[in-house]
Amino acid sequence: MAVSDVPVDLGRDEAREAAARELSNPAYVSDDPNPLERALRWVLERLGELFAGSGGMSGTTAVAIIVAVVVLVVVVVRLRTGRAVRTLRSGAEVFGDTVLTADGHRAAADRAAAAGDLAEAVRERFRAIVRELEQRGVLDARAGRTVDEVALEAGRALPVLAGDLRGAAVQFDDVWYGGRTATAQGYRQLVAVDDRVRG
Repeated sequence: MAVSDVPVDLGRDEAREAAARELSNPAYVSDDPNPLERALRWVLERLGELFAGSGGMSGTTAVAIIVAVVVLVVVVVRLRTGRAVRTLRSGAEVFGDTVLTADGHRAAADRAAAAGDLAEAVRERFRAIVRELEQRGVLDARAGRTVDEVALEAGRALPVLAGDLRGAAVQFDDVWYGGRTATAQGYRQLVAVDDRVRG
């Protein structure tokens, strides 16, 4: 079709059909909304219909509906954020760029505990446990090992300590990546695990 053959004035129906043909092109599929977006759009459309259809709706009813929608959105966002946090936690590296011996991490843990920074104390004591396992040849020293990998690999090598090591890994995860408050008792449990690993 030549450029001069393209009609200048499209009617409403013709324009809708042309747009539908264009948008049915597979190139646009990747921009389709995900199921969550479609569900939220549907809820908002129903609310729009409700407000438009009942001009005499009381203010209390309108507020109740808006609050229900806000609660729904908050719940959905928290569920999605929780999944992201769990994904981060399961893949989180133990050491990052830190290079210390097991004794160096123990000293850092003791300093943090003495200063009242129990979260840092938990992190450094767990690092001391992992470094001790590496120094003793139980684990190979490699960068990028995650907390879950430590518990799994060390637990296989030392089955008698598998439960303790898993508990230490969970505590590290919960405090450092999960935002749970570190406690003195939890720190003492890590110290006990560290002592058993050294023994």
